[in-house]
Amino acid sequence: MSNAPKDVPANQPASKAGRPPVTSDDITAAAASIAGSVAVTECDRSRTLSEICGCNVWLKFENLQFTSTFKERGALNRLQALSPDERRRGVIAMSAGNHAQGVAYHANRLGIPATIVMPVGTPMVKIENTRRHGANTIISGKTLEQAGEFARKHGEANNLIMIHPYDDPLIIAGQGTIALEMLKAAPDLDTLVVPIGGGGLISGMAIAAKSLKPELRIVGVQAQLYPSMYNAIRGEKLPMRGDTLAEGIAVKVPGRITTEIIRGLVDDIVLVTEDQIERAVSMLIAIEKTVVEGAGAVGLAAVLAGPERFAGRNVGLVLTGGNIDTRLIASVLTRELAREGRLTQIAIDIVDRPGQLAAVSALLAEAGANIIEVSHQRTFSDLPAKGTLLEVVIETRDRAHLDEVMKRLGEAGFVAWLPGRR
Repeated sequence: MSNAPKDVPANQPASKAGRPPVTSDDITAAAASIAGSVAVTECDRSRTLSEICGCNVWLKFENLQFTSTFKERGALNRLQALSPDERRRGVIAMSAGNHAQGVAYHANRLGIPATIVMPVGTPMVKIENTRRHGANTIISGKTLEQAGEFARKHGEANNLIMIHPYDDPLIIAGQGTIALEMLKAAPDLDTLVVPIGGGGLISGMAIAAKSLKPELRIVGVQAQLYPSMYNAIRGEKLPMRGDTLAEGIAVKVPGRITTEIIRGLVDDIVLVTEDQIERAVSMLIAIEKTVVEGAGAVGLAAVLAGPERFAGRNVGLVLTGGNIDTRLIASVLTRELAREGRLTQIAIDIVDRPGQLAAVSALLAEAGANIIEVSHQRTFSDLPAKGTLLEVVIETRDRAHLDEVMKRLGEAGFVAWLPGRR
């Protein structure tokens, strides 16, 4: 029998004083603190995604918060706890974008001066939105950790209060309010799939959810390029490197408080690839007509990548944010079209004489392919001097249609191939 307080899940670690760093009572208090200032977002079942994934998929649309991110919850809960003197002095935060916006927006609303330190490479949409909310924005450090070190020193030098993005009990409690809302909207949920960066969101949600339904499964998701919490919990040493579409969870050093909560309450952590994240972002736009950034789509990516893990279950996914550059959205959608065989570049070896382009165009039209782009290459190719490399970008219905187009080109006597697959 556990000696933990009745509002605390049995596996949650206790602090040195005997009380866990965050309890379900703290999360209930946070819900009351932020009520009326943070939206209770929709939590709806997706019929189409449920059919595709082989389980009942429920989506929590935190990308529809005013700042397009769940981070408002923890930020506001932390700001509400500041003393009058701390409010006068002002706050500082380090963030890859979403925590920045949550702090900036609510600090401005409450009349609290805010300074935000963001690492180089933060999406411009997140930087501009943070500035729009009135915060003093500083771009410093190649990583979130370097930005955090600068924020710590700058805050100490200017007597500012640090608002940590995840390793703070009040932040964790604020994020945990999402689980309360999800289980109220969908009481039959038996699995929550939650993105992990520093761990604040999944820690708060795990405490709240396990207090209400101890048997409920909590599955965390990280980008394969940044498996920091995965390494910490499993004792692995997988490398962390490169640019990920899920920059919002690209954290190299997970929180101290959050790591211990996750160790006690989270049932599993899975990793997803960049291709899988891109596919999830694209599907949410195409099916749900909702824009979600990479970090917000990793939950769906995990379900799509391992459907056997979730088969037949009632699965809740948190769409944690929608702050993604429009240029990046265009790139993701185009790349997904290419993967599906709907947008393809074809290279064709043709004789350099009149009528060849017309012949290819006519054949493609007869095959039902739409020509998007055409280019000739006479100089920079390894073809004979009397040959020409014709590169054509075409639109087809699907991969089977593409295969039919390639077959008809071959039957007509053209040497055609997909660049990189010859």
